[in-house]
This record gives sequence, C-alpha cells and structure tokens, in this order.
Amino acid sequence: MDGSTAGGARPAMALKIARKSEQPLVGGRRKFFRYRDLGVAEATGGAMRAQVMQAITGMTEPTGWHVHHCQAQFIYVLKGWVELEFEDGSRHRMEAGDAGLIPGEMKHNEIGTSDDVEILELSIPGPMGTTPCEPPQSMV
Repeated sequence: MDGSTAGGARPAMALKIARKSEQPLVGGRRKFFRYRDLGVAEATGGAMRAQVMQAITGMTEPTGWHVHHCQAQFIYVLKGWVELEFEDGSRHRMEAGDAGLIPGEMKHNEIGTSDDVEILELSIPGPMGTTPCEPPQSMV
C-alpha cells in the first residue's frame, strides 16, 4: 500500500493509544535520561519504535561518538535544547520545535542538553542498537 489508492491493503499494524498516565518513565541507554515507550514497536511488529526521552539532569559529559543500527532515527525536540555534532563536521543546537533525521550508521555525538530537555525519538525499524565508535577523521 503506497497511500495513493483507496481500498489498498492495510499494513499489518495495530491501533495503539499510549496514555502518559499508563506509560511510566524508566531508565535506559543514557544515565541522564528517563524514557517512556509509546508502544509503537509492538503495534507495528517492530517496523518502527517511538519513545519520549526526558532529562533527569542536563548532560554532565558528552555521550561519545556512536552510531545507531537502523535505517533512520528521527528526533523532535519538545522542550529545552540538545546540541549534537555529526561526522560531516556540522554541529547543531536544536531547540523546542526543531526536528532532525539522522541516517542509520551516521556517526554522531550528543555534546550538551538543557536541564529540562524532552525529545520525541522514532527509529525505523524498531530495534535500534547503539555502538560506540571512533570520532570521524575530520574531528581528530
């Protein structure tokens, strides 16, 4: 189904409503964030994942260079700001209302956040591994 034709086959996905009151914030891959799973991975059979990341405190140190094993990671800043640097040499401070699509396997480093940052993060497919890596040659 490409969305252009009425009556096309519905993809194998389920309706999922994730209520904030029923989805607690829990620890996760970064010690300075809490995470709220939004149930999208289960509803899509792993085709996509969605979560909210909320600061416990601002970052005390950069995450270090890393890659995510997925096709793409999408972030939308809901509150506060996050600063990231990328393998192409660019550096971006993203504030509330800003969004970014990070291609899978692209080296990047989170270098700072506000104390109140909150981010909606999506990944395709749902399972998204993270592996530390060396900084790109342009950053050495």
